[in-house]
Amino acid sequence: PSLSSEDKIKYFEKASMSDRKRFPYIIHQKGDEFNQVFNFILEDSYMRPHMHPSENMIEKMHLVSGSFKLIFFDDKGIIKKTYDIDKKNSRVEVPGYTWHTYVMSSTSTIIFETMIGKYDPLTWKKMPEWAPNENNKEAEKYFRTLKNIK
Repeated sequence: PSLSSEDKIKYFEKASMSDRKRFPYIIHQKGDEFNQVFNFILEDSYMRPHMHPSENMIEKMHLVSGSFKLIFFDDKGIIKKTYDIDKKNSRVEVPGYTWHTYVMSSTSTIIFETMIGKYDPLTWKKMPEWAPNENNKEAEKYFRTLKNIK
């Protein structure tokens, strides 16, 4: 799939108006086994760490533009590994059952993501108790900590 200049303008505008400071452009049809999404993410978007609870749910990310830091955690929320995703290192896979989040290192980033499995909001992601929900004071503080990771 490809993006036009108009798509980029349109979806970054939607991201800027969103409380989450990100917006998905979903390519797949509802109920498809192969999920394809362009995520338009602004630098001040906090994504609560999460995991996809299945061995088959391997999240494949391809950087289209911008840059970000991918962060893996253990079951207690301790950072295990970080990856800088940029033009030189533009593809990454997140295995199922892996706590992760990402923090943008550029003002605006586009990530093309794919994953196998029918989307069901009740089973697609598992959220940890140790990470704050999005859009509150606790999340802002936690997000600042994540942004300062080297």
